Amino acid sequence: MRMALLSFLLILLVAASAGAGVRPEEILDDPALEARARALGQQLRCLVCQNQSIDDSDAPLAADLRRIVREQLVAGKSEEEIKAYLVARYGDFILLKPPVKPATWGLWIGPFLLLGLGGVLAFVYLRRSRRGATTEDSELSEEERSRLAALLGEDAEGARMPTSSSSP
Repeated sequence: MRMALLSFLLILLVAASAGAGVRPEEILDDPALEARARALGQQLRCLVCQNQSIDDSDAPLAADLRRIVREQLVAGKSEEEIKAYLVARYGDFILLKPPVKPATWGLWIGPFLLLGLGGVLAFVYLRRSRRGATTEDSELSEEERSRLAALLGEDAEGARMPTSSSSP
């Protein structure tokens, strides 16, 4: 019984968060226009939240953007015209999927370049650290060898020295 209640509450929470940003007073009377507004709202970034669409955001700016989208749809503008208007006003950053063009190459290629650069730097670092471990700096001096042999109980040639243990 308890598990069923928890499952029901989880389903309600997920269903409620699906349109969390859109308020009831924003919804258009025409279901076709509202569907277009929702589809367009999922393609536009909230400039405050940055990782959410304007449809999912509760920020006041997102509400203003949703209002602009709905007003322009009611005025008969196409999705592309609305996007062009918003891009002219806010830049390509407003699009959740910005177009690939010279101005946005950094957005598309930058993460791969940084990942590659990090891989090259890690490779160079590991190679230098391995090479550094085999240099003459890691060789023991004659004094250090004799001290190590004494600690290990060996003579100068590396043979084990007899220990003075009495066996009954």
